[in-house]
Amino acid sequence: MDIDVYRPGELTGADRTAWTALQAGAPPHGSPLANPFLSPEFTLAVGRCRRGVRIAVVREDGDPVAFFPFQRSAAGVGRAVGLGVSDAQGVVHRPGFEWDARELLRACGLSVWEFDHLVAGQRPFEAGASGTFPSPVMDVERGYETYLAHLRARSPKFTRTTLAKERRLGRDAGEVAYVHDERDPAVLHTLMEWKSAQYRRTGRSDRFAHDWITQLVRQLFHTRADRFAGVLSVLSAGGRPVAAHFGLRGERVLACWFPAYDPAYAKYSPGLILHLRMAEAAAAEGIAHLDLGRGQKEYKDSLKTREILVSEGWVTRRHPVAVGHRARRAPVRALRNAVVSRPGLFEPADKILKKVGKVRTGRR
Repeated sequence: MDIDVYRPGELTGADRTAWTALQAGAPPHGSPLANPFLSPEFTLAVGRCRRGVRIAVVREDGDPVAFFPFQRSAAGVGRAVGLGVSDAQGVVHRPGFEWDARELLRACGLSVWEFDHLVAGQRPFEAGASGTFPSPVMDVERGYETYLAHLRARSPKFTRTTLAKERRLGRDAGEVAYVHDERDPAVLHTLMEWKSAQYRRTGRSDRFAHDWITQLVRQLFHTRADRFAGVLSVLSAGGRPVAAHFGLRGERVLACWFPAYDPAYAKYSPGLILHLRMAEAAAAEGIAHLDLGRGQKEYKDSLKTREILVSEGWVTRRHPVAVGHRARRAPVRALRNAVVSRPGLFEPADKILKKVGKVRTGRR
C-alpha cells in the first residue's frame, strides 16, 4: 500500500472530492460508509477543535482508494476521530479494497487504534473488536407514509398515542409547527442548554461542559456542502420551541446526534413527535434512513425499523504502549458494558445516577 499521512489542513481539494465520491458510491443500505460521521467535513471540523487529527490516504497508481481519519497522541496512541461523540468510525474505501491493519497502523505511527463505533464491513479491524452493539435505524427510503404504516403495524398503541399527544399539544399550547433546518444560532444555544440540563438531571457527564464539543457542534451547524450539513430541527407549539435536535446530514443518511426537549412539555412526548416530523421531512428530501445511534433507549426501540451493528475495541501492534493502553482501558469498558446490557444491573445504576442528578440540580 502507498500510504501518505496528512494534517487536516494539508488535505487537497482533489483528495476531499475523492473522499466524498467514495462515500457517494456506497449504497446506503448495503454499506455504512455513507454515514456523515465518516465524511471529510466531520474530520476537518474535529481537527479544528482537537490536536493530533490526521488522515491517512491510501493510493493505487496515484489515485486515492481509501481514507483513514484518526487522532494520535505523542506516544503513538491512536483513537477514532471524535471518539466519544462520533457514531461511525473506520476506513472509507472503494468497493473490494482490502488492507492490512498492522501495516496501516505502522504507516500512521500508531501502536494502537481505539474505536467505539466501528462500522460493519471493516474486516481487518474487526479482529480487534471486544463487543458488537445494535444501532437502531428508521427507514424512510420508500416514503414517510410507508414508514408510518410499518410503525402502526408493529406498534399500533405507541403510534396512536404519540399522534394523539401531538394533537393535544396543539390544543393546550398553541399551533404545532416544525422547522427541519433551522438556521438561528440562538435556537442551537437553547438546545445545548436543554441537553446540558438533561445530562445533569440524569446524573450523566455533561458533554457540553467540554469546550471542544461545544465548538465542534457550532462549527458543524455552520457547515454546508452539497453532500453534508449540520441540521438543526425544531418543534414549536404556540410559537415557542418545545423540542429540538441537532444531527448531521449526508447524501442519503441523517445521523441523529443531540435530541432534547423542554421538560415543561414532557407529558406530550415532544421528542417522539419531533422524530416523526424529522422522518417525514427527511423522506421528502430523499434520505434513505435516520441512524438513531448506538444505545439502549426506549424511544429508539419504539421508532426503529431495523438495526445495524457497530463495534468497539482496539487494533494493536506488538508494542509496550499498546499493551499499557489496553490494560488501562479494557476494565472500564467491560464494566460499563456489563451494566448497560443487563437490566438487573442497569436499572439500579440508572436510579443512582438520577439521584445524583437531583442533588446536582438542587431538586428533591
